[in-house]
Amino acid sequence: MNERRAKRPEIVAELSGNHEGSLERELMLMDLAAASGADAVKIQTYTEDSLTLDCRRSEFMISGGLWKGQSLYELYKKAKTPREWMQPLFNHARECGIALFSSPFGPEDFEALEASGCPRYKIASFELNWPQFIRLCAEAKKPMVISTGLASIEEVDRAVEAALAGGCTDLTLLHCESRYPAEVSRFNLRTIPFFKKRYGCKAGLSNHALGDAADLAATALGADMIEKHFTDDRSRGSVDVAFSMTPEDLKMLARDTAAVAAGLGEETLPVRADEEGDRLGRRSVYLVKPLKAGEVLREEDVKVVRPGLGLPPYLLPQVLGKKAKHDLEGMIPLNPADFE
Repeated sequence: MNERRAKRPEIVAELSGNHEGSLERELMLMDLAAASGADAVKIQTYTEDSLTLDCRRSEFMISGGLWKGQSLYELYKKAKTPREWMQPLFNHARECGIALFSSPFGPEDFEALEASGCPRYKIASFELNWPQFIRLCAEAKKPMVISTGLASIEEVDRAVEAALAGGCTDLTLLHCESRYPAEVSRFNLRTIPFFKKRYGCKAGLSNHALGDAADLAATALGADMIEKHFTDDRSRGSVDVAFSMTPEDLKMLARDTAAVAAGLGEETLPVRADEEGDRLGRRSVYLVKPLKAGEVLREEDVKVVRPGLGLPPYLLPQVLGKKAKHDLEGMIPLNPADFE
């Protein structure tokens, strides 16, 4: 029998704001992620002005969590990956054979990425309710990834409809718990196969939790992609390190998801060729008393024991009550051919 091995999810290392304002550090993180087992590296392309307003009214202030006390404008200004970095980043990725793509957050970001040759686009969870922008990105006719954190099913329907209307033919939806860091207990990972069934597209997990428990569960549920933030050292002070994986975490994730995928197998219960010898250790029917030719086989003449060289136990009723064709000694595997 030919065994089919499930392919492990594509692992995407999200660099986000962990570059700390340095293009050189961003290039280093890209190389490190690829060397540590990432299949692709993702960045974010925005400016503070493409995301929010320079305003300190209460609705623009962060009141809790990792970034408490900052305004949205201040946070985004600190965390942004400037548009002028796009060309050198994508040039470096092409030279080094690294699969790099980005999340644009507005039309000007998208234009900068198109000019840099970005091969795939990711729509972040907080932009999912902007179908006009999703359609704009889809019109590039490139693969798209959409995160669905905080979304209702109706909002996901609209986002998918916008992507398809724009011409996207390669879509991946990522289930996402939009908390930083996220709590695994809040995840609803069965959303992953639900997305695949409802939309006929690929699906996976955008994970802001530490550890790989949710990632392994997602792999078992058929995830096609797992996206996680990445840094070289969680003791640094960059904006996203609290929920970022390290190189060792990434190596473990690549190894463990591959192991889970290899163990998934098929939706059946095959008997493999290399198990045939082991199956001989199972139970079978043995004749435990001698029988003369013409004698009738009774239940007390047999016993179901190991090893499995005799008649399978489920076939015993077909032989009981039949006469022996010739003399049979005891302690031998029961053979139906010995009976009339």
